Amino acid sequence: MRGPASARRRQVALLIETSNAYARGLLQGIVHYIREHQPWSFHLMEQGRGDDPPAWLENWQGDGIIARIETPRIARALVRAGLPTVDVSAARLVPRMPWVETDDAQIAGLAVDHLLERGFKHLGFCGDARFNWSLWREQHFRARVGAAGQTFHLYEPAVEATNLSAQVGDLRRWVQSLPKPIGIMACYDIRGQQLLDACRSAGVAVPGEVAVVGVDNDTLLCELASPPMSSVIPNTHRTGYEAAALLDRMMQGKRVTAVAHLISPLGVAARQSTEVLAVDDREVAKAMQFIREHACAGINVSDLLRAVPLSRRVLEQRFRRWLGRTPREEILQVRLDRVQQLLVETDLPLYLIAERTGFVHVEYLSVVFKRETGKTTSEFRGRARGLGRSS
Repeated sequence: MRGPASARRRQVALLIETSNAYARGLLQGIVHYIREHQPWSFHLMEQGRGDDPPAWLENWQGDGIIARIETPRIARALVRAGLPTVDVSAARLVPRMPWVETDDAQIAGLAVDHLLERGFKHLGFCGDARFNWSLWREQHFRARVGAAGQTFHLYEPAVEATNLSAQVGDLRRWVQSLPKPIGIMACYDIRGQQLLDACRSAGVAVPGEVAVVGVDNDTLLCELASPPMSSVIPNTHRTGYEAAALLDRMMQGKRVTAVAHLISPLGVAARQSTEVLAVDDREVAKAMQFIREHACAGINVSDLLRAVPLSRRVLEQRFRRWLGRTPREEILQVRLDRVQQLLVETDLPLYLIAERTGFVHVEYLSVVFKRETGKTTSEFRGRARGLGRSS
């Protein structure tokens, strides 16, 4: 008799490029899903973003497809295929297909908050109008900046800036025209790297005059940038996991509506490109630098007061004036940011994470984390890695 182990594996095509960190994160999430469920046989070709659909797709007798539908040619090929398909692109070229993407409103919000926390009154957005996700991030970034009562500046490329050299020159002129200091969100890390090149070419100091935060946290790009670039961390792993879960339901004959499934980002990976405090208060700036360097060593406000010659009351007043929070709250936030990073990027047990982030007792870390984030540490790590379904 044939048992479950001998059942035919489903054949799934992955039309997802392998040329960037975002797409590779999607693929890792898909792999994670099938490890927890029935295995699939994959058809994955080495391809770049927006490449034509593979010739074999025309007569392929598979069961389902997960695709980045970035061009009309790919869209037409997938419609002709007539197979259960999940779209993981923001282009939305086939609106009747289920769609899984990162939440651009939350991504923009994290970038704004990151720059506002550093005291910037002028905030800029450097996008790429070819992509929906860039336009959406610009829209949400502009709205958040306006709601905060700060000044918004938009990069609008010159028509003639068609090649890379011309684009960097155009960016250089824009950077030179901006008020300083200013914090700028680049729509994704490649754009951020171009922006940093333009700042260097213009002789503009980063992060002293211009702070830059990108999106995607492509570690290679961000670490090779000069200076290393801060970046919003999309939860690509969970995005891929959710896409695989939806496709699995469709291949089982279950109905899946063509609605947007938007996945929350994980946070901001802070690097040198935003290591600055744009406030005209030397003591507050010095205190913030001390906190960033020593928060995870278990410091408290008394340690901070020994580093900054102010009374507790005066320091708290100045922190509230410039940052809207107390020194104690800032120390805690820096620690929690590091906890979240270690939960996502490592397999360290919680007691070691507590040790490395300045929490004396793991029980206290658990209580504070739940209070501040609304999730337990295990829930946060699990959701970041695609364990379990989102609501």
